[in-house]
This record gives sequence, C-alpha cells and structure tokens, in this order.
Amino acid sequence: MSTLVLANGVTIATEARAERVWFDREFLLCQLQDGRIVSVPISWYPRLRDASPEARENWELIGGGRGIHWPALDEDLEVGACMVGCQEDEVDDHNEKV
Repeated sequence: MSTLVLANGVTIATEARAERVWFDREFLLCQLQDGRIVSVPISWYPRLRDASPEARENWELIGGGRGIHWPALDEDLEVGACMVGCQEDEVDDHNEKV
C-alpha cells in the first residue's frame, strides 16, 4: 500500500492502480485496475490543460500503475491524489516518487 501526504499534513493510504488514461474536453479520466473510473478536471493540472492532444495521449504508467507520467510534458500524477480530489498544489513535494 502507498501513502500519500497532502500539503496540509494529512496522510492517506491508497492502493489505487491505473490501467487506462484518456481525456475529454474538461476531464482527465483514469480507469483503475479494479474497474472504477476516476475523473478530475483537467484545469487542476496546468501542464496537461495547456498541452496539445498529442502530448496528453503520450502517457505511461509508472510504479505498477500508482502513477501516470507524460514524458513530453515532464508531468507525473499520483493516482491516489486523483482519487481523493487533490489538485496539483495540494500534494506534498516530499512524497516518494512512484
């Protein structure tokens, strides 16, 4: 199980793992390995919001699905952060890389 530390000091344990990622006009959507689908507003992640559709579609799973990486954008998202509704600035910079 991974632990996510929020900027406000709250710690959350999560075992969410992504399987598939896609976008619509307003949302980043992520299908988890257990079948759930999580969506978050793309506006929460400025690099993704401002990226071309091609750059957004160039993603890879990291940490066994615990994270999503966009190589062309140098952007990483923790799946657990998306699940609990954390925006980019709400995750503590001291979390271990997935």
